[in-house]
Amino acid sequence: MGWKFQAKKIPFGSIDGACVGNAQNNEGKTGVTVLCFPKGAKTGIDISGGGPASRETPVLEPTREDIGIHAIVLSGGSAYGLAAADGVMACLEENGIGLDTGFALVPLVVQSYIYDLSYGSATVRLDKAMGYEACLNALKKNNPQSGSIGAGTGATVGTMCGMKQSQKSGIGYYAMQIGDLKIGAVVVVNAMGDVYAEGRKIAGLMNESRTEYIDSTRAFYKIAAPKDLPSRTNTTIGAIITNGRFDKAQITRIAQQAGNAYAGCINPVGTLTDGDTVYASSCGEQVTADVNMAGTLAAEVMAKAIERAITSSQMDDEEYLSYCLDCR
Repeated sequence: MGWKFQAKKIPFGSIDGACVGNAQNNEGKTGVTVLCFPKGAKTGIDISGGGPASRETPVLEPTREDIGIHAIVLSGGSAYGLAAADGVMACLEENGIGLDTGFALVPLVVQSYIYDLSYGSATVRLDKAMGYEACLNALKKNNPQSGSIGAGTGATVGTMCGMKQSQKSGIGYYAMQIGDLKIGAVVVVNAMGDVYAEGRKIAGLMNESRTEYIDSTRAFYKIAAPKDLPSRTNTTIGAIITNGRFDKAQITRIAQQAGNAYAGCINPVGTLTDGDTVYASSCGEQVTADVNMAGTLAAEVMAKAIERAITSSQMDDEEYLSYCLDCR
């Protein structure tokens, strides 16, 4: 007897209740990605890295008030990138999206960012205008594309020994459906470690001549002064969205299970130099599903999104190194 339901791949943009938009500065190699929830979405978070970089994330803890948020912002720009959320709030307010407090409409916006100042330009700032543009693009409800766009514009991996031995990464999307349940993942892979797909290394630390891979974990063990690692800032940030109906505690649990994909695909991961974070948002009220099954599927789609972030962003060495600030 066969299974009643089987998982199938679907477009990320087919998940009702959520929309995604990107904006970037291609000269500075930085950008922003906005996930909008016009009707609000119950959202949880799992932070596995020791150096999280974020805005307003404490409101997502299960013990806080159980109200939906209106946008998740994933960005480059390091701490400067937090300015993007101001533009997102302005765009949402103009479009009538937010929490009605009786005196004003207040969009609830959370954000995480990656460090990309070592790639492209360290002086180009991700600002309010770019956040506004990305949010406006999200409200147009286009199906998003993986690659070196949005928050993934300046993402890199395998930075253990500096940018000269690292490789390009980006942002990846993937979604699947089982029965009526839809789950999608978006992730910006900006890892110090190597990235694997089905046990095979697909990006990461290379030797000095860039002719073959070096194992980042083994290189880690040989570092004479681990105290220098905090200068090599890294973060993988992602989000799960689903049309399933889950409360705040359940959606937080789904975020935690989705984080297993980080551990399965990236090594090393979750160090003090990483701000590794997974959001999860429930956008629906009609579809019910077992939280354990949903969390398992969330980890699967996240792993696929990580792979997409790498395969859609690869470029030849000459072009890549031309944007690395310590290679010039």
